[in-house]
Amino acid sequence: MVSKESALPDRWPRVSKFILSACAASVAELVTFPLDLTKTRLQIQGEAALRRHEAAPAVPYRGMVRTALGIVREEGLPKLWQGATPAVYRHVVYSGVRMVVYEHLRDSKLGKGDGGNFPLWKAVIGGMTAGAIGQFFASPTDLVKVLMQMEGKRRLEGKPPRVRGVYHAFLTIVSKGGIRGLWAGCVPNVQRAALVNMGDLTTYDTVKRFLLSNTQLKDSMLCHSLSSICSGLVAASLGTPADVIKTRIMNQPRDKNGRGILYKSSLDCFMQAVRGEGFMSLYKGFIPTWMRMAPWSLVFWLTYEQIRRLTGVSSF
Repeated sequence: MVSKESALPDRWPRVSKFILSACAASVAELVTFPLDLTKTRLQIQGEAALRRHEAAPAVPYRGMVRTALGIVREEGLPKLWQGATPAVYRHVVYSGVRMVVYEHLRDSKLGKGDGGNFPLWKAVIGGMTAGAIGQFFASPTDLVKVLMQMEGKRRLEGKPPRVRGVYHAFLTIVSKGGIRGLWAGCVPNVQRAALVNMGDLTTYDTVKRFLLSNTQLKDSMLCHSLSSICSGLVAASLGTPADVIKTRIMNQPRDKNGRGILYKSSLDCFMQAVRGEGFMSLYKGFIPTWMRMAPWSLVFWLTYEQIRRLTGVSSF
């Protein structure tokens, strides 16, 4: 146990908590990234708008396991981590910001309810707000991640590469769409993050407080594990439809001015997907999303809580 004298200085609590959450998120992201890549490929699979645009035949829906095995067989095992670098960059910004914002809202005078607790309705608003703010700042790295994740599939289809790496991806996006182009797909991205964090942050915080108040469980790894499992399931259920729309808008071909060719807005993408592929197309990739979010939440929250404990910062 680290002594209070050697712990991170409490006079910089937000900076220290940003760093701690960024470290925990980076570990969780690298461990679960192959599931994220598989999820992204599934979300693009059978895209009705793209078939109409390119007059391409429908691609059979292969499912999670066959998609992952296909990536390994056709592109190589290392390609399961293609796009991991911008993904880690994203979570350094996204998780750092969202955790600091949520905890600040929870601990502020506005967040305290009767008895000094954080009411559920305030936790919901706090989780959505924290997720939206964090994702807005991290959206450019998410865009680069999606583009890089699709490069292997484009190569197999005989299409020219769009990006050759993280730096080249940023330059390409800015050259075509300007600085604003880095926030292509930002609206559905922020919407998704708000829903995911309403599930993740709100559920984890609420379940943890409930377990500590109504059971014999202590503030321990078991309590953290049970809370994170619940938060991962709720986050995946709420966030998958917005994630599908976000992925498609980010991955769509663009004109010379950087404007999307297939979709005019999030609503347009939603309507085209439902009309062309059915409502359940919004849940393409749900299984790998949930299978990723459950261990991601588990790894993140356990790592985050333990790092806070070891550095002398109070439990979340």
